[in-house]
Amino acid sequence: MYTKEFEVRWSDVDANRHLRNSAYIDFMSHTRMSFFLEKGFGQVQLAKMNLGPVALHEHMYYFKEVFPGKPVRVSLQLKGISEDGMFFEFLHNFYDTDGRNLARCEMLGAWIDLSTRKLTQLPEDLFHFLEGLDHTHDFRILTKEDTRKYGQTPVDLALQDK
Repeated sequence: MYTKEFEVRWSDVDANRHLRNSAYIDFMSHTRMSFFLEKGFGQVQLAKMNLGPVALHEHMYYFKEVFPGKPVRVSLQLKGISEDGMFFEFLHNFYDTDGRNLARCEMLGAWIDLSTRKLTQLPEDLFHFLEGLDHTHDFRILTKEDTRKYGQTPVDLALQDK
């Protein structure tokens, strides 16, 4: 399973002196992009394919506080992918140096064509790359219904909020 270690810096802490919510999101995003870069699909390669990843939602579950002074490890696993690769779901877990699970996040995302700004399926090589990522025990093939909330796609909901 892919993991990335992070030092919890002073700037990662909120007024309660523990890891702030947005730092969890930053660490997860950095973990994902580090994995992609290490496997040959960094920003330059994605730009050549005219693709960009979009986070549709992230559900965080906090178990223990994280404080500065000790590193945290963030894991990355594939929880689901649609048949065309347009939609993907990642699972991230946060661990302390003793291996205790501190937090978990389920993240649903999609790929957009950076020219048309519309959702798009993945090229075959990138699809097979994602399929090769370590799977969760409850991995599934995502359907359109899995990406809908209240009968609407996440994109529809975002447009309503404007």
